[in-house]
Amino acid sequence: MSVKVSCLGFMKDRQAMHRKHLILAVFVTAIWGINFPITKLGLARIDPLLLTAIRFTLAAFPWVFFVKRPNVAIRWLAAYGLIFGVAMWALINLGIAMGVPPGSASLLIQFSAFFTLGWGVFLFRESLTWPQLIGMVLAATGLVGILMDSPGKAATIGFMLVMVSAVAWSIGNVIVKVSKVKEIFAFVVWASLFPPIPLLLLTWWLRGTAPFTELPSHVNAAAVFSLAFQVYASTHFCYWGWNLLLREYPASKVAPWSLLIPVFGSFSSIFIVHQIPSFCGWISISLILFSLAIGMKKGRAVLMRDKSCPTSQEWQPRASSAN
Repeated sequence: MSVKVSCLGFMKDRQAMHRKHLILAVFVTAIWGINFPITKLGLARIDPLLLTAIRFTLAAFPWVFFVKRPNVAIRWLAAYGLIFGVAMWALINLGIAMGVPPGSASLLIQFSAFFTLGWGVFLFRESLTWPQLIGMVLAATGLVGILMDSPGKAATIGFMLVMVSAVAWSIGNVIVKVSKVKEIFAFVVWASLFPPIPLLLLTWWLRGTAPFTELPSHVNAAAVFSLAFQVYASTHFCYWGWNLLLREYPASKVAPWSLLIPVFGSFSSIFIVHQIPSFCGWISISLILFSLAIGMKKGRAVLMRDKSCPTSQEWQPRASSAN
């Protein structure tokens, strides 16, 4: 029994994703990619921290009155909510407001995939295969290529803030795995209770009362659409779908799908905010797509698993006999 439990992570690594989950992963990454330029529309009218506070207020209310609290400790809800809302999205919005193009922001945040793969290997005993390692190197090359293609277009502080948000997202992925939450939608709704108050206090501390008094005159149709998309598509649907995938599969299998986000983000930025990649940019985007295809292939593990773990051939008869 102890051998079976200790090697569960290894055997789960070999699990292939169902077709419906593959489709869900594509839909989630597409909406998340489109969300970056759409967020830019809201930031043109509303203070970035205040916009984030409103987003999570609407994500929580009135839904907490109708959705039962998930069966997890309050500390996991608080930790995920604060990391998700304050350490991730508030920093992304600040970075975009400081001049980071939405397409570049959608690229920078994807470094979370590499952090998540690392957490999966060292915290959950998940296997990192050679195709995944090669895919990581190719993806990193593509990400750096696009960033190098647009030097000086954003403040250095803005880029740093988005990079910190990438680390925060990877930690949020770990919290979902450790909490072992089953009620995914409820988890997102209840976790959204925690970011608004800190964000409102930060808005007042950094900007005073101006963002609040200017809000009624600054809100227009584009800002309302931006907020609605962020709340109901990007938050409710996407984080339900993403956390569902994290619940069903190893983090090392789910994380590489986030590399599709900058592809959708770059294409949608062309039509929404008129940010057109250069020839080198298109090559870098293609490299990221290629890295995803490579990373999805099966291969030998880079890191050696525990010698006490049986091979897949040894495991199957034992599992059958146990049943």
